[in-house]
Amino acid sequence: MVLDNIKPDRTVDAKGLECPMPLLKAKKEIDTMESGQVLEIIGTDEGSKVDLPGWCDRVGHSYLGVKEEANFFKFYIKKGR
Repeated sequence: MVLDNIKPDRTVDAKGLECPMPLLKAKKEIDTMESGQVLEIIGTDEGSKVDLPGWCDRVGHSYLGVKEEANFFKFYIKKGR
């Protein structure tokens, strides 16, 4: 799946937040979503590149990848069960 073609169902703005806040905001939002929907997290914390994929592995969501922009990241997660 090419990240440029992903149309997220929801977006969380976590720019300027440090670990663990981007992960906590993502968890809160994804809990309200349906299985198979895609969440986009926009953030600036380098640690999220490790935190988000690890969290997805632990809880059963699919980490689709990260797109690096000029001064922020866009992470994509597909909700599991």
